[in-house]
Amino acid sequence: MAADTSLTPHDPYAALRIPDFRRLISARVCFTVATRVQGLVVAWQIFRLTNDPLALGFIGLAEALPSIGVSLYAGHVADSVKRKNIIIVTVTVLLLCAAALWALATPAGLPLLAKGALYTLPLYVVIFISGIARGFLGPALFSFMPQLLPSRDKLANAITWNSTTYQASAVLGPAIGGYLVAHLGVANSYAVAAGLLLLALLQFAGISSRPLPPREGEKLSLQESVLSGLKFIFSNQLVLAALALDMFAVLFGGAVALLPVFAVDILHVGAAGLGHLEAAPAVGSVLMAVVLTYFPLKRHAGRKLLWAVAGFGAATIAFALSTNFWLSLGLLFLTGVFDSVSVIVRSTLIHTFTPEYMKGRVSAVNNIFIGSSNEIGAFESGAAAKLLGVVRSVVFGGLMTIVVVLITTWRADKLRTLDMTPKKPEPEPAA
Repeated sequence: MAADTSLTPHDPYAALRIPDFRRLISARVCFTVATRVQGLVVAWQIFRLTNDPLALGFIGLAEALPSIGVSLYAGHVADSVKRKNIIIVTVTVLLLCAAALWALATPAGLPLLAKGALYTLPLYVVIFISGIARGFLGPALFSFMPQLLPSRDKLANAITWNSTTYQASAVLGPAIGGYLVAHLGVANSYAVAAGLLLLALLQFAGISSRPLPPREGEKLSLQESVLSGLKFIFSNQLVLAALALDMFAVLFGGAVALLPVFAVDILHVGAAGLGHLEAAPAVGSVLMAVVLTYFPLKRHAGRKLLWAVAGFGAATIAFALSTNFWLSLGLLFLTGVFDSVSVIVRSTLIHTFTPEYMKGRVSAVNNIFIGSSNEIGAFESGAAAKLLGVVRSVVFGGLMTIVVVLITTWRADKLRTLDMTPKKPEPEPAA
């Protein structure tokens, strides 16, 4: 008789017991801290050179546009070339970009940034190149991670640890970056970021290579292959609904872009308070991801996802109406808690319902959905604040998020009834 795996106790460290997965997680921690440090330092440097807030907006644009622009082709490459090879090449390019930023910040490189019409152009060129590299790295990393697992029953645990360590690194990176800039200066901060990227590269190199998953007779032209990720997502109600929920929540419900206004004009807490407000969603996200490591979402996962996104919208509305700093801090913490549920369920859905040989292309479409919604969401928040006022614009965004949840609940019955509890295996017939 087959063993009843449904009675096997949950092991919250199952994925971490796999050596190659530990190497991947360690590499991602070094990589994420490095890129967050580098992002803060380059923003500080460009603002000091220009004293123009608009120049900071161009940083995100210079990186996001090439990343989104190459995404569909990058997804095709991730499903056609060994994924570890792509990771090694792209991280090497990012290491060279960090070295270039360091060189431009040294006494020898500073004359290249002498004041003139295009005096920050070299920095934006490096950022643009790094955006291309990240566009190729994202699909490769996403599709490589499941290949390191010996069985699919460890996938949900691996996704949760992946999200937990990423969020923790995303919180840690800017804090380290601020300390480095204050105490070591710009050039030495870039050097630390480059050192962390080198550590990440060495750890990625230590992971055993995996062959590409079999394509199951799929023979497509380049154009068909590039577009197949879009076709798959738009033909799969579960994946499309989860992506759309996350995209519209970020597009309408994000108050992060307007936090400086809340800190100065509404809560009156200044720069120090702004730092706490910025960190609160990330802290909530990390803690919730840790909880989900021990208590994974399985039963009624779809219903819990819908409630989480609705909760995100409700917490956003309450934050907009709050005039108390500590209450606002707690509400932002809750937005991070709810967002963590959304991210983990969405990632689990995409990994579970996407064939291995298509994961690069589907991940690329996911990057376009989420990446573009972050950038456009920041613009939407600013435009809405201009038209409606800051508080009304955030309330409007939270209400629209709840409306999107209601529409999804009505239209996406497969997501509403999704249950990810492992099925009890059928007993073998008696001999």
